[in-house]
Amino acid sequence: MVDVDREFRPLLITPDPAELRRAVRAARREGSLIGCVPTMGALHAGHVSLMQRARAECGFVIVTLFVNPTQFGPTEDLNRYPRPFEADCEKCRAAGVDLLFCPSADVIYPPGHATFVEVLHLSDRLEGAVRPGHFRGVTTIVTKLLNLTQPDKAYFGQKDFQQQAVIRRLCVDLDIPTEIITCPTIRDPDGLAMSSRNDYLSSAERNSGLSLHRALCLARDKVRAGETNLAAIRLALRAEMEQTSGVSVDYATIADPDSLVELTEPAPHMVALVAARVGSTRLIDNLLIP
Repeated sequence: MVDVDREFRPLLITPDPAELRRAVRAARREGSLIGCVPTMGALHAGHVSLMQRARAECGFVIVTLFVNPTQFGPTEDLNRYPRPFEADCEKCRAAGVDLLFCPSADVIYPPGHATFVEVLHLSDRLEGAVRPGHFRGVTTIVTKLLNLTQPDKAYFGQKDFQQQAVIRRLCVDLDIPTEIITCPTIRDPDGLAMSSRNDYLSSAERNSGLSLHRALCLARDKVRAGETNLAAIRLALRAEMEQTSGVSVDYATIADPDSLVELTEPAPHMVALVAARVGSTRLIDNLLIP
């Protein structure tokens, strides 16, 4: 049940792990379930949907905001990643968030930091193959944030499908007692999956980026129409994107939703996953295919 007194409780903004832990202990003493939404900021309607889900299910909602340097490769966009802090705070207030945890890099990775967390196999394919070391950064920061916030539930978006699968495996293997909730991808009216990186796209590039969702829908429709040749569907998936100007495909596949192993024949549950560069911006998307 939603806390009816929440509107009278101001958003607590802190970079301090000790203050975070005190707030979590106080919420626990009140009997509240703790919900956490880990983010890198530049919040959009997709993030807001996660906060709203957490608000509906938990008595105390934490949003973490940390642009994690260890998940960016040496040629990736760490330095230009958007950081509209005041706007992010306003979105958290409007969504009824109780605490915004915004630590510095020195707090998360103090001098002498030498411990990383890795999930083998799931992290090696798809995004892991294109971005070596990316998931080591993701799983390390998520482990740290779950340790710091101690949530009953943590909320992630389906758009980053491989990420939520890796985090589920992480929690099972390390006995982290947090329920991982995966929420639907939020799309703009034209079908483009919401992402903080969409702001990098020019008008023409954005139009080209729509090919990712078109390709996914094409794959889904072929399965629904009775096509069983997944190799042919993968070729069509890739061709739909490659025929679009300015799109360079990284991968286009149909896989098992849990293992992310590429499927050779239809299964009761499948996921189509694509990634491509549109201009200088890298986009990913996916679609579950029952």
